[in-house]
Order: sequence, then C-alpha cells, then structure tokens
Amino acid sequence: MTYPHLAVMVHRQAEKYGQKTALKYRDYDRNQWCAVSWNQFSQTVRQTASALVALGIREEENIGIFSQNKPECLYVDFGAFAARAVTVPLYATSSAAQAQYIVNDAGIRFLFVGEQYQYDAAFSILPLCRSLQQLIIFDRSVVRDARDRTSIYFDDLLKANQLLPHDDVVEERTARATPDDLANILYTSGTTGEPKGVMLHHFNYLEAFRIHDIRLPFMTDRDVSMCFLPLTHVLEKAWCYLCIHKGVQICINLRPTDIQTTIKEIRPTLMCSVPRFWEKVYAGVQERIAAEKGMKRALMLDAIRVGKIHNVDCLRLGKKPPMLIHLKYKFYEKTVYALLKKTIGIENGNFFPTAGAAVPDEICEFVHSVGINMIVGYGLTESTATVSCFPAKGFRIGSVGTLMPDVQVKIGAQNEILLRGKTIITGYYRKAEATAEAIDAEGWFHTGDAGYLKEGHLYLTERIKDLFKTSNGKYISPQALETKLAVDRYIDQLAIVADQHKFVSALIIPVYDLVEEYARREGIVFADRAQLLAHPQVQALFRSRIDTLQQAFAHYEQVKRFTLLAEPFSMERGELTNTLKLKRPVIAQNYRAEIEAMYAE
Repeated sequence: MTYPHLAVMVHRQAEKYGQKTALKYRDYDRNQWCAVSWNQFSQTVRQTASALVALGIREEENIGIFSQNKPECLYVDFGAFAARAVTVPLYATSSAAQAQYIVNDAGIRFLFVGEQYQYDAAFSILPLCRSLQQLIIFDRSVVRDARDRTSIYFDDLLKANQLLPHDDVVEERTARATPDDLANILYTSGTTGEPKGVMLHHFNYLEAFRIHDIRLPFMTDRDVSMCFLPLTHVLEKAWCYLCIHKGVQICINLRPTDIQTTIKEIRPTLMCSVPRFWEKVYAGVQERIAAEKGMKRALMLDAIRVGKIHNVDCLRLGKKPPMLIHLKYKFYEKTVYALLKKTIGIENGNFFPTAGAAVPDEICEFVHSVGINMIVGYGLTESTATVSCFPAKGFRIGSVGTLMPDVQVKIGAQNEILLRGKTIITGYYRKAEATAEAIDAEGWFHTGDAGYLKEGHLYLTERIKDLFKTSNGKYISPQALETKLAVDRYIDQLAIVADQHKFVSALIIPVYDLVEEYARREGIVFADRAQLLAHPQVQALFRSRIDTLQQAFAHYEQVKRFTLLAEPFSMERGELTNTLKLKRPVIAQNYRAEIEAMYAE
C-alpha cells in the first residue's frame, strides 16, 4: 500500500469521500455542532496554503499555532504541509514566558492564535521576540489591543485567498515535498529544564500510519473520534492525522472542561485519552456503589465481578467463559454496563487508546470488566506516539502491550528502554548536545524510562531521572506509589517526597467535595477547608486509606507522613506542565515549609 504525503492527504481523501463529514466542531454562539465535509476541508486547506504563500512564508519555515483545539489548527497544519512549511504548536495554556521561549527558539515570524487568552499572551511578547512579525487570529470575537496595527483575522485571510491566487506556487512546492521534510516541531513540556523541540518528519508519520494499519485493522472510516486531548500533545496530533488517513470523522472538543457534555452529544466510537479520564470514571462508579444499599449495591458489585471473570479471566486469555457467567454477563451487558456506558457517552464505543502515564491495574481491570475496550499503550513525542499497545487478545494487565510492528526495543543500562525505527526522531531542534545525549552512536534513542520485556510484553518500572534516593540509600519510584494511591476516590492529586530524606512522605490534594460530604455525614464542624483537612478524623480517614493501598510496597517505600493541601497544584504557579505532569523541583520549592514540617522531629 502506498501512503500519500501529508501535503496531499486531505485532498486525496476528499476525492474519495466528497460530501461525507470529515470534521465537526461546536458553535457555542448557535449552540450546535457544525459539520465540515471532506470537500470543504480540502478547499479550506488549499485556501490556507495560498494564504501562507501570500504572507511570504518560505519553504521549510516554522509557523506557530497557539490555540486550543479548533478546526483551524488542522487547516493551518495541512495548508503548511502543502506549502512545504513546518508547524510548531504551543499549548493553549502556555504562559507568555513559555510562548516567548518557543517563538524565539523556533524563529517564528507568523503566529496563529486561538482565543483572547492566547492573543493577549502573544501580543505581550511581540516586543520580546526578534523574529515575530504578525499574529493571525482564529476567533473573530477576540478584541485586539488598541496599539495593535499588524494582527489580522484568519477568516479575512481566507477570504483574500478564496480564488487561490497562489495555487501555482503551492502546487510547485507540493511537488517538491518529500518524506524527509520536517512536518512539526513539538516542544516537550519540560518537567525539568527548558523545553526541547522534537523534530517529527513526514516519514515518521507515514511509518506510523503503516504500522497502525497493521495493528488496528478494526479502525475504519465508519468510526467517529472525539478530539479531546490538546492537538499540541503528540498522542492527539498523531491520532488525528491517523484518523484523517483512515477517513474517520473527527469531532473537535474546544473546551476541555466541557468534555462530559460534548462526549454525550457526539457519542464517539473512538477517543484517545490519558489515564486520568478513566480514573475519574472509576472513582464515580465507586462513589455510586458506596452510596447504594441492599440489592442495588449487590447487583453492581456482582456485575463487576462477573465482568472480570468473563472478560479478564476468560476472553482476554482466549478461554470460553462458563455458561452461567456468560448468561449473567449478557444480562448485565444490557443493563448495568449499558447504563454506565450511556452515562459516560461511549455506548457506541469501538476502542479507546490510553497513554501518557501509568494506568493503575485496578482501573484497567475495571474498565475491561464492564466491556470497555481500552487499549493501553506507551510512547513518547520522540517516537511519534505509539511504541507498544495492547493486542486485541492476550493483553496483560500491568503491561503497556506488545511492540508495534518494526519498532525495535532494547533494554540498556539501568534497565533503560532504548528505541530504534522509522517512527523515532533524528534529533532535537537546534540542540546538538541534547541530541547526542539522547541518541547513541548505534542510533538507539534513550527514553529515560526503565522497564523490561517479558514474553513479548513491555512493562514500565520507573522514570530513571525521577528516582528518589532516601538518606538511608534506598531508591524510591515516586510514580509507582502515585499511580497506586491515585485510584482512591478521596485523592485527586499527590506528589511523593523522598529524595535525600529519611522516609517517604506525600503532599496530597484531596477531592474536596467528598471530604466535605464525609465531614457532614460524621458531624465534623469546620470553619474553612484548612481546618477541615487538619481535623484528626479526616487525617485518620486518609491514613487508613493510604495504608490499605500501599500494603504491597516494601516498608521503606511506604508513605509515613502526609500533608493534605487546601489548594490544588497549578500551572500558574509552575507546579504542573501543560500536560498536567508534576514539576517536582517547583513543588519541592513551593511547599518547602510543609515538607520540612513533615520531617521535623
């Protein structure tokens, strides 16, 4: 099978699908979903490519996209590919300082911005960015600064190029496009140090299409995918490109906080997400079970038990479930499981890729028990997303699946996972030293993740750079503990503390609503949240739940002391990356007093 270059992929699909819906987006003003056909998608990409030439964008020039998820992000991506340019996405939540770093590092002259926040942040850095010349605004409702004399709106740009005045130049450039051309520069969110620009070439994506076609033959052009994660994230970006390649309809969720509403409006068959999404589903079910009594509670517990035997213990391993279990499962499939899926909005589900962090075993087992086909995987920005994922049959809970076709994996020193293949990057943008550190002389990319292969299944153990060493010389993997404790319905976020300390402690962000509900139920009187979290009964509640969850860990790995924080970790204070990963050095600095108090004699 031949794979068309990304410069022409949308146009080839338009020839095949014509008026069939390619994209959908929610128009908040009219309170409705709007459809974009493949023909419209193709035509808008052509207009965008012509507009880029009109702006004076050169071949192989870097173009910035600073926006939340919008169809315009895809128009600019594929318009840029047709004009043989490179797109550089910025997270919609990036601070002005983060945007300034990326614009300067990538030498961006033209920056496309989404809504008011992105425009304001971008306009504020204009004087601080040597290369930056002009902002192009997606959202027509954005109010420009009174001093702004250069910014233009994207729809005006399209109108000026409606007749494709530079189509001949675009065609010439497209004809020169090769798989070796750079497609994107994706900046890592940087849990430590400054972000690095991951260079993804067209051949990386074309190879990703090929190996996913082999691994996911049950993904078809009848599927509907909800675009939920930021299009800046490699998982969503590569996934959406794959959807376009497969002819899948993409429904774009603009506001992350609206996902619980939009998913029910679209009822997708596909949606890639991070484990946190499923953790919240699991916590919601556990909360519902805890609130029920008698027969209803027993029925829900039995449905989960039966589902585990049927799907996890039997079908997963290619075994035939016992007849009684199968009959009960079929009953629950039409009642309990169907209600759960409909409540979430995924009753039409085909499969749901999940990656970006460790998936707790309890969550994975539960999701599969209730008949949701969650495909757990592992990958990095540097590997064009997927390195491994669950096979259709025989997946192992606790693993991150089996290797993708033709992706080479080797276990190196310190059990580090090393990668090689056509989906693996050739280097970081303008960072020769970082490239040399990451890619050895034999071409192996060093992931920084430790793990092992067992009977063809890949297992992750820890992030090598994040390993803590206590003052007693014991090594602690914070992610392992955090993953285990995060399944508790009373815990929203937590950060393990141990490096250079005598024992393990934790900073915990509770689920405040549940704690307050517990306090009312127990008759605990409190004036404010801080007083509530300090109450001995609340402290005892968390102590008991933590001790239950960490029983499998060695004594020196267990959390000895913890602090319940009255405010969540935030991106504004620099404690979280744009992908909501913990910035441990910042947390250690911001909560120094709380940490010192836990270690006071």
